[in-house]
Amino acid sequence: MTTSDEDLALAAAGGDGQAFGLLLERHYDRLFGLCFRLTGQRAEAEDLTQDICAALPAKLASYRAQSRVTTWLFRVAVNAAHDRRRRRATYMKHAEGWGDWELARQDAIAEARDQHDWLTVAMSRLSEDLRDTLALVLDDLTHAEAAEILGVSEGTISWRMSEAKKRLRALKAEEEAT
Repeated sequence: MTTSDEDLALAAAGGDGQAFGLLLERHYDRLFGLCFRLTGQRAEAEDLTQDICAALPAKLASYRAQSRVTTWLFRVAVNAAHDRRRRRATYMKHAEGWGDWELARQDAIAEARDQHDWLTVAMSRLSEDLRDTLALVLDDLTHAEAAEILGVSEGTISWRMSEAKKRLRALKAEEEAT
């Protein structure tokens, strides 16, 4: 006499490994076929089927024999396919912008490096007083701290910064004109 699928499912839910093995043996090919139709790709269907089979012992605890085992099993498969699609969509959504973000970040780094390089060369064209003052202020010192280090008044530092900015703008305009 053949044991019904429902009896096998209930026995498997209770921990009967033989019942679980027989249940999979009976329905694995149909389950794989459904997974293939849900995914459209053999490798994806194989992965999905294996994931379902691995999760099945825990899921069988919720089987109540209110529907046929195949109906219940196919519902598990469809839900697993939906979950997989949602995870993939979330991953793709996050991964999609990653490349653009990284390119923008690399562009910003390159632009900052170019600006730094230009400023280094341009500062060499300033007088020593302006260059020293600018170097200190660019190093996040206040005008008062720079004045103390250079032994001049804070007003002198402010004037030197204004003069340095004016000369740097002129150098930039001169370069852009050529």
